[in-house]
Amino acid sequence: MIRSQKKPLQTADSHTAPKVTRRSAVVTLTAAAAALGMASATQAAECENPKELTFAMVPTEETVAELQLYKPVTDRLAKETGKKIQFFMPTSYASVVEGLLSKFVDVAVLGPYSYVIANSKDPSIEVFATYAKRPGHMQEEGPGYKAALVTKKGSKYKDIDSLKGKTLGLVDPGSTSGNLFPRVVFAPKVGGDLDKYFGKVVYTGSHELSTVAVDKGKVDAAFVATHRFDNVVNKGDVKLEDFNILWKSPAIPQDPFVYRATLCQDLKDKIKATFLGLSASNPGEKKFLDNVKSNKFVGMTSKDYDVIRDLKKAKDARKKKK
Repeated sequence: MIRSQKKPLQTADSHTAPKVTRRSAVVTLTAAAAALGMASATQAAECENPKELTFAMVPTEETVAELQLYKPVTDRLAKETGKKIQFFMPTSYASVVEGLLSKFVDVAVLGPYSYVIANSKDPSIEVFATYAKRPGHMQEEGPGYKAALVTKKGSKYKDIDSLKGKTLGLVDPGSTSGNLFPRVVFAPKVGGDLDKYFGKVVYTGSHELSTVAVDKGKVDAAFVATHRFDNVVNKGDVKLEDFNILWKSPAIPQDPFVYRATLCQDLKDKIKATFLGLSASNPGEKKFLDNVKSNKFVGMTSKDYDVIRDLKKAKDARKKKK
């Protein structure tokens, strides 16, 4: 390596001081601009442009059925991006997050809480869209939903006080409405700790399983997402009139659709355009939108999920105190 020798500083009136001319300044600026251009080109070349994209989603009703449900979407995604699309069927919320962190998964549907967890571990996991839901039995119209505490109608569990010492069903440690909101927003109503108030707290694995567990008497109460509860009613597995709704949370932003920000920008633009462009005028896409009880997709940003970040901080702080 060539090392430069330090030379004495020269004053402006020194005979050896360098002379800066207009021409030399222009040459210097041109060289600097060229260097910046090369740097930008190098950065652009470093973005990821895989030959195929892996799409994953957190477990919902019957995960195997999601292959057919999402086929119009993956077909459109393949057409828009020119890529082969692989569908990854996970076993838990955490497995989707790990897939994104390991760069095995490129595009995914997460729960709001699992998105915040993933984004805190790797800020390049970036939200770009979500559903705009139609109104349903419990679900309200728009890009939000609520957590609801439900019990079986006809049982002795008609209010929150009657559930003391009983069995509560939660969904998954990474679930927003099925774990985070119950433990942070609802918990103060029962002394601040679900595990102390209820005799037993179990994780069922999905909102649908929680709903059915209440209906079959396997748990005494459960927290479920309003739109997921509606899905079970619509399938005919349970009847709306067979449930008491004892509590509802404030609005929660809908499930975020995310991609890895390290993908090339034009590829990310095409992925986002795929979802925002889903239309009821296309028969296959209409079937998908009907199945997810949505009219369209809307753009979302990370800031839209700050309410979840605040709740996570509160939950983590409370956990440290214990």
